[in-house]
Amino acid sequence: MVERAPQAEELAEKTAEKLRPALSWFFGARRRLATAGVCILTAWMFVHIVFGSNGMVMYRQKHAEYQALEKDLVRLQKENQQYSEQIKALRTDPAAIEREAREQLHYARPGEMVYVAPTGAPVQVPENKAAQK
Repeated sequence: MVERAPQAEELAEKTAEKLRPALSWFFGARRRLATAGVCILTAWMFVHIVFGSNGMVMYRQKHAEYQALEKDLVRLQKENQQYSEQIKALRTDPAAIEREAREQLHYARPGEMVYVAPTGAPVQVPENKAAQK
């Protein structure tokens, strides 16, 4: 190995001479390259923060969805409370039981008449004025 040392040194010097202009240019342009690298990194991070999978655009969509779900939850809780009160009234209140029986089952007391509107075609009103008298 000692025999090849001068050849290795000569190869290293030739390589250094070939690379000297490139290294000189790189040394002179290092600030510009660093600035360009920082600008590219900043632009990439901005795009990622705004448009990424957890970016601001997705955050606003998820926030709007969250608010809509909150409103829906409040509405459903109120509806659930009304149904709970209605169930409680039907279990304990005789007036509520009677009202439901009259409305849904068309029950009537003795002597009462129940009128039910037809569910088919709408009723036609005659055009003459005899019906108004």
